[in-house]
Amino acid sequence: MLFSILQLALSFLWSHQPTTSPCPQWDALHPQSYARLEAELENAYASERFKLRTYEVLSGAIRILTESFDGSGPVGEDPVWNTFADFHEYLERVFPRVYARLEVTKVNTYGLVYHWKGSTDVKPILGILTSSADVVPVDPSTVSQWKYPPYSGHYDGTWIWGRGACDDKEDLIQRLVTVDTLLEHGFSPARTIVLAFGFDEETTGKEGAGHIAKYLEETYGRDGFALILDEGGQVGDFGNGLYVASPMMSEKGYMDVRVEVTSAGGHSSLPPEHTSIGLLAHAISTIEANPHVPQLLRNGTPFTTVQCLAEYSPLFPDSLRPLARRAVTDDSALSKLTVALANLSPSMKAMMTTTQAVDIIEGGVKVNALPERASAIINHRIAEHSSVAELQQHIIGVLSPVVALHDLTLKAFGRTISTGSSGEMVLSDAFDSALEPSPVTPAEYGPYSILGGTVKATMMTSTLYNATEVIVVPSLLRVALKCGVPDTMYYWNLTKHIFRFMLVTEADWYSDIHTINEAVRAESVIEGIRFLTKFILNVDESFLP
Repeated sequence: MLFSILQLALSFLWSHQPTTSPCPQWDALHPQSYARLEAELENAYASERFKLRTYEVLSGAIRILTESFDGSGPVGEDPVWNTFADFHEYLERVFPRVYARLEVTKVNTYGLVYHWKGSTDVKPILGILTSSADVVPVDPSTVSQWKYPPYSGHYDGTWIWGRGACDDKEDLIQRLVTVDTLLEHGFSPARTIVLAFGFDEETTGKEGAGHIAKYLEETYGRDGFALILDEGGQVGDFGNGLYVASPMMSEKGYMDVRVEVTSAGGHSSLPPEHTSIGLLAHAISTIEANPHVPQLLRNGTPFTTVQCLAEYSPLFPDSLRPLARRAVTDDSALSKLTVALANLSPSMKAMMTTTQAVDIIEGGVKVNALPERASAIINHRIAEHSSVAELQQHIIGVLSPVVALHDLTLKAFGRTISTGSSGEMVLSDAFDSALEPSPVTPAEYGPYSILGGTVKATMMTSTLYNATEVIVVPSLLRVALKCGVPDTMYYWNLTKHIFRFMLVTEADWYSDIHTINEAVRAESVIEGIRFLTKFILNVDESFLP
């Protein structure tokens, strides 16, 4: 009863702006009932002792090789996964309090799920604080180009160096340090907190998050979590104290389509008008001549992104700001804005459409032998508003005239579409890769406003960032399966509120992820812990179900 009264009181005290704006913003959100605890934790995080201890814990995690490789076999069959046992031992050694107080479950041997039982039956706090323990391998030929050895975890007083410093051991260690410190300071959550760490996010996620998701749904039920916070969008520094935080609210879909043409072989001295390679070339050129049309739907994430940028970003073209405002209600203005944005930059265009890229081609075996087979693979990132079925139908529609012109049989995705006598064209899912676009997280009052308010509270009290204004802009994750997508693609059934976000700026990474000289600015690790702490406390005292 007391907890319910507190929830109502806090939701009343925290006044918020109406969500009728196309880019809703909320004020910085600081914990109220946990204000004293938060102050204690802020003092702790500012101490040199705490910082050095945290840096050493992250450095130690980097020193353990947890590389994941494409094409690895299942856990239990492929010894490549055995290195994660060493990582488990390390975590248990450096976080004894966490392992003593939380229930820790190992899923498919190397997946880790930490359950911190709350005192109420409301949905678990944060749903999942997800992260991953694996890293991409270091190319041995590049080791000499690293300023410090790639698995040294070296701290030079400013940067912590090594593979995984930015992606994603920083994130994992931040989460465990946050929970450990909350335990140390006597925090007892009203909501259950769940942390889930996979171990193959850099490949497919099937062995880690794929198994963890099933376990969590069996344990907590479908839609059993208040929200999920995973890695993803970051914070942009626009200068003069203005920062733009970009939590990713949805993910594009994905499909690799194979186009395969077969025709009669023979000697090259007596060729037909078009060989299989020529027919394939015609198909490819037709596909590229008929790209997917950009769309900017008012109920989609890209539309909200554009409205926020038009309202707040100094980099948004001034000439398009009035058009963006009119597009909220004016269909003609919306059409003109869509065209203008598509011409503005490849990034803007890609945000609004399904992209296609012909990345692999093969055919022919000898210069004097007609190729009996030729194929190409086209990579697609499916727009938020589209689907796998719509993509398939688009390709069928584009290639049907080519097939008819050359009297070919067309087989597409398990169906015979038309028949011909001069050969065959087959369209198929190249690697069983089809993935629908993700559900879209609502950008409204509730989990989203708590996230945005917490980001603002963290950055505007940070001595590292010295932010004077923070704008929260929902964004879209353009990458998808096969490309190191966050593990949340497996967690769609667990909550409607999935946020892919890290409190980190471009200046906090020395180079970039997956490349030479990966390093993270040490002070930013502490900022991430401050953010996670405020977020946990804010959600724990919130009105969320």
